[in-house]
Amino acid sequence: MTSPALTRITFVRHGHVHNPGNIIYGRLPGFGLSEGGRQQAQAAAEALRGESVAAFFSSPLLRARQTMEILLQYHPDTPTHISEHLIEINVSCEGRPIEEMAARDWDMYTGQSADYDQPEDIAARARALMRQIRQDYAGQHVVAVSHGDVIAFTVLNAMREPLRVANKRTLDRFGIPDSYPATGSLTTLIYSGEGLPRVDYRRPYADDLVMVTPS
Repeated sequence: MTSPALTRITFVRHGHVHNPGNIIYGRLPGFGLSEGGRQQAQAAAEALRGESVAAFFSSPLLRARQTMEILLQYHPDTPTHISEHLIEINVSCEGRPIEEMAARDWDMYTGQSADYDQPEDIAARARALMRQIRQDYAGQHVVAVSHGDVIAFTVLNAMREPLRVANKRTLDRFGIPDSYPATGSLTTLIYSGEGLPRVDYRRPYADDLVMVTPS
């Protein structure tokens, strides 16, 4: 009996961002990759260099689009799509100092009004895109460039785990040794049927290129 073809969806977190004011930039315009972030994205491109990719998707934000452009150097003819389903989380703390969120253990959700995102909102957007990809690209490999919390809650949702804020930094349980997707990392969900996916995680650069960035 022939095994079903594997459908792979690789979520690439954008590279480190140039953020001299050390603020929560969220969906604010104009936040592109730092030089270190470009190096991280280049390492991700090298990791994908020899792989067959059926399509690239990206968040519409600048840092994600810049990352996708770097990934495309080895896949210049692969179709690309900009998807609002991959966009950064919508939170009320944009423009606030990073230190404030670090003191809250990166909980950007508690106390927000209904106008802003909760983890289920993020997961719902990701689920819609995942359904589309698994239908349109069954048995193929798709790469999606997105943001830290989006990828974290997508993994939790795919593994049928509770979408609690505290859970987003405990992803080592699923083979993500950084516990949370590092900038420039690749988190691949591998589906062989309708059950839980297998998770493969790569941070394809050395520790000296690790830089802290909020989202």
